[in-house]
Amino acid sequence: MARRCQLTGAAPAFGRRVSHSHRRTSRRFDPNIQTKRYFLPSEGRTVRLTLSARAIKTIDKIGIEAAVARVRARGEKV
Repeated sequence: MARRCQLTGAAPAFGRRVSHSHRRTSRRFDPNIQTKRYFLPSEGRTVRLTLSARAIKTIDKIGIEAAVARVRARGEKV
């Protein structure tokens, strides 16, 4: 599963771990990605989306129809 949100485009960020002795090593901050199924009434079918936790809250607020329109505007296939 890709570590990228289909709605917000959230992707891993990169940074450094800093130990007690202040040695720095690379690390990766992954977004909280979940696979979620929603029923799309306009098409009469369910869609499976790969979303971050923040995007799930956004869908609760704006609705699945508007969210799918945004995903399609980004050029993703739904």
